[in-house]
Amino acid sequence: MARPARMKISVPQDVHGILLLDKPLRMSSAGAVARAKRLFNARKAGHTGSLDPLASGMLPICFGEATKFGAQLLDADKSYRVELRLGERTPSSDRESEVVESRDLPPLSRALLQQALAEFPRSYSQVPPMHSALKQDGRPLYEYARAGITRERLARLITIHELTLIDWQTPDLTFDVRCTKGAYIRVLGDDLAARLGTIGYLRALRRLSVAPFGAEPLWSFEALEGQSPARLRENLLPVDAALRAWRRLEVCEADVAAIRQGKSVSLQGDAGGAAGTVRIYAAGPRFVGLGQIEPAGRLVPLRLISSDANRA
Repeated sequence: MARPARMKISVPQDVHGILLLDKPLRMSSAGAVARAKRLFNARKAGHTGSLDPLASGMLPICFGEATKFGAQLLDADKSYRVELRLGERTPSSDRESEVVESRDLPPLSRALLQQALAEFPRSYSQVPPMHSALKQDGRPLYEYARAGITRERLARLITIHELTLIDWQTPDLTFDVRCTKGAYIRVLGDDLAARLGTIGYLRALRRLSVAPFGAEPLWSFEALEGQSPARLRENLLPVDAALRAWRRLEVCEADVAAIRQGKSVSLQGDAGGAAGTVRIYAAGPRFVGLGQIEPAGRLVPLRLISSDANRA
């Protein structure tokens, strides 16, 4: 009697790098990470700032040692393309809920809309929406909202760097926004509609960039599925790709060995330049991690990667 075939169990692998995923609509950020982790058969993965299920676009996913630097992307500026339906309101300020109020639009023109975008405050306090993942007493606010409960929320200061009119097809206003972390685009839509003398809600939202990424290609799941493991890894950006804002510092192998033991090293003369955070590299070049140059000229390790995490 033939023995039943044993089911092969795929052992997760050490994968290091950053995937710029084009997150599809109706998928949560956590769901996208889980799917990418399975696709790459990776031991460790995490996203760098959630994107609502009703939003699409850039979702950087860090694998392996790249997860150590995810905070840099969490704190980064982001840009979005926004489609705002004017003259109607939903409780969630997006398409998650049904329209509950409609108004006739005031006279609006491209010139008036451009002026409104130009004059919109660049630094202002936003009150987080009830339909958000922000937690109170261990529960996300959207759970309270769906139960009809309103909780008090503290305003947070955010900065709008750019607002650019893309299209105006009554009653839909399309614009691009580049802003700091923590900005709620649904709240921005509500506030902009109010300045135009009406109400509004988001019909579509797409994230275009997460600094420093913007010009790089995005990968959809459809484009990735079916690729070989080796080809999949070729699509990843290196572990240090998110750290371009810090200057580069190359050190000798002896200093690398000391840094990996958690020791600070003395930099000769002006080799390290001014005090501040730097990207540390060994000859090769091989990325070592982030360090801090002190005013006294010593290099202190901050966050290091394992020695085998560098990609060829």
